Amino acid sequence: MAHSRQRKWASFWGACIMILLTVGTQLPFDRLVRAMDEWAKANPHIEVFAQIANGEYIPKHMEYVGFLGQKHFESLFAQSELVIAHAGMGSVISSLISAKPVVIFPRRASLGEHRNEHQLATCQKLSSLKGCYVAHEPDDLYSILDEQHQLEGGAIGPFANPQLLQTIENFILQ
Repeated sequence: MAHSRQRKWASFWGACIMILLTVGTQLPFDRLVRAMDEWAKANPHIEVFAQIANGEYIPKHMEYVGFLGQKHFESLFAQSELVIAHAGMGSVISSLISAKPVVIFPRRASLGEHRNEHQLATCQKLSSLKGCYVAHEPDDLYSILDEQHQLEGGAIGPFANPQLLQTIENFILQ
């Protein structure tokens, strides 16, 4: 049976998605989904679409689906103006290549959301990149979202830097 907020998700394929939330496919992330749902409740004029995996929390104020096929994810991603994600590199790199701002909300092992704190370490490194915004708590997320129209995307190339490739090649040939 479809959940009431899930019923219209197909209509989003052709609409402009203001914010795309993705928690990845490996683990649920109820803390982030709940935080975004609360923000969506307070901001009903802003479209939010969420890919929530198989978590226990069911959003009431934003459109959602558990999982998306690659083609549908790419379509929603292309239509979004802002991406909210766990600290998974796929969403972060895709956002940077597309020069799309990304808000990273790391899973924390201390809260039982992951097996170690590697996402915190990832966020520490990514926070210095233009276009990457890090929120550790819901209030941090809300502050960033309240300034969403001022967020700028960063840009990286889809391929490795030629100097890096040359360094690797030189190392291999030694």
